Amino acid sequence: MSTLNGQVIGQAHFATRALLDRAVAPLGVDFGQVLALNALTAGPVARTPLVRRLANARKVDESAVHEVIDRLVDVGLARLDDTTETQVRLTDAGHATQARIAEAVGGITARLYGDIPPAEADVAARVLALVTERANDELAGVA
Repeated sequence: MSTLNGQVIGQAHFATRALLDRAVAPLGVDFGQVLALNALTAGPVARTPLVRRLANARKVDESAVHEVIDRLVDVGLARLDDTTETQVRLTDAGHATQARIAEAVGGITARLYGDIPPAEADVAARVLALVTERANDELAGVA
């Protein structure tokens, strides 16, 4: 039996991430683009809050997220709604790509989590959410 710690959590993250990277590589997108496409699925999003949300989630500089959005626009998966570039939305190609990503993620999720009893999955989710909250608080200087 493993002890819950950062190494165990990290190994699970990296193994799962490697499966995702392999699944989306044929689509020509990387992890940051996957997150941005997912965030844009529901409709247009103001660029500034989108950048802040994704930078916070990935723990990267906002300039890295701006680059991700710019790449999505350059390859035709997203577009800017107006001349002030304040709204970002998926194009038809972006919606199609995101749907293929969702299908791939669904398959990975079913294979990795499908036979875990719901009560155990709920406990794991609560523990990981608490660890994430504590780490975020510490990063923000709250702790």
